Amino acid sequence: MKAAFYTLGCKLNQVETEALVSSFRQQGVSIVSAENGADIYVVNTCTVTSKSEQKARRMIRKFSRDNNSSLVIATGCYVQMEEEEVLTLGDNVVTVSLDDKDTILDLAEFIGSYRFDLKELKSRTALWLQEHLATSRTDGGERFRYSPADFNFHSRAFLKIQDGCDNKCAYCRVTIARGASVSLDSEEIVLRLNQLAQKGYREVVLTGINIDSYKSGNLDLAGLLRKILDETSGFRIRLSSLEPDTLTEQMCRVLADERICPHFHLSVQSGSDAVLKAMRRNYTSETVREAVRQLRAVKDNPFIAADIIAGFPGETETDLEESMKIITELNFARAHVFPFSPRPGTEAYDMTPKVPERETVIRASRLRKASEESYRSYIAESLGKEATILLEHCDEKGLWYGFSEAYIRFAVENVDKNAHAGEMVVSIIKELTGGTGSAVFQRFA
Repeated sequence: MKAAFYTLGCKLNQVETEALVSSFRQQGVSIVSAENGADIYVVNTCTVTSKSEQKARRMIRKFSRDNNSSLVIATGCYVQMEEEEVLTLGDNVVTVSLDDKDTILDLAEFIGSYRFDLKELKSRTALWLQEHLATSRTDGGERFRYSPADFNFHSRAFLKIQDGCDNKCAYCRVTIARGASVSLDSEEIVLRLNQLAQKGYREVVLTGINIDSYKSGNLDLAGLLRKILDETSGFRIRLSSLEPDTLTEQMCRVLADERICPHFHLSVQSGSDAVLKAMRRNYTSETVREAVRQLRAVKDNPFIAADIIAGFPGETETDLEESMKIITELNFARAHVFPFSPRPGTEAYDMTPKVPERETVIRASRLRKASEESYRSYIAESLGKEATILLEHCDEKGLWYGFSEAYIRFAVENVDKNAHAGEMVVSIIKELTGGTGSAVFQRFA
């Protein structure tokens, strides 16, 4: 039996897909690319923007149409919000809710033990899911069953420590889909991290929907990081997106540890206080400035990225200039700019006045241009300095590629021929060509 996986959206979706791949492989399933034909297709969807939903529909419909004797399993945030719509995309499509997504981990063995015609396969799979749910639900910890034994797409490992979100941002549909914030027990986190270290992983990314809301007993995220630093070793730690208002002095003192990568992705969204207020964000532009100051005080030349939304309802030209200003003033190494996408069920969906779509595209382009200038500035400051690069893959010419602690992709020259993926090498940053930097191997870390 062969299975193919297609993932849209955030790092958390990527983590969950990797766990599914690992589980399917352990159950004797061959993992193939979607283009090569499979018996099972698993599509992990996203609902952040209308475009991500459109792409999910297109891929589900394509897999269903082109492989009408296969089973197409659709799950993720878009499925959670629009299950009935997804079921219309093909006769061989089965949906699995977010709360029940972990059941897919056990599905391959069931399907592999039977040979049905298409109609029977779909109905029996749906029945199996219902029966499995009735007997396997325990204490709500199923969201954290995703613990991949092998990371098939990355040389770094990912660990899901949190899910859901308690914020009520006006534009966000993900919080509706994922529900309230829940956290993995801190002792379990340390156990899983030590297992990953024993497997040889030299970098672990801590991820979730909103890891700032982590809570386990009396530990918040800062307390968890301190516990991890005290009770594990052998790998560096990278954090997924952070909220500006959580970067307190206490938190930044923990982030100062050399094992925590100097790479921070801030969920900023706008440089305008008026827009931030309309978005129901819990901070002001001054909070963002203070967060960046704190990070630069504890890390040497950190790579600080920011999410920015362009064209939010009511955004004026002045508001846009405030977002441009915060990118350039704080010299964000990169801004991930998203044109506002009205999401059904959110407060912002009905907000007025609307910014015309054409104007939103123009504004997003202006913000990206400012971001590109900041990125070039960051790279220029890094030339000639050392970078510790985690090797990911080697091309046919023997040139290695990997990511530095600041999460810049490098092509590394003159790496030892006995090197392998997952090793770290210290190199000298040489230049930036396109989106990939060039570095010269100096020594193994």
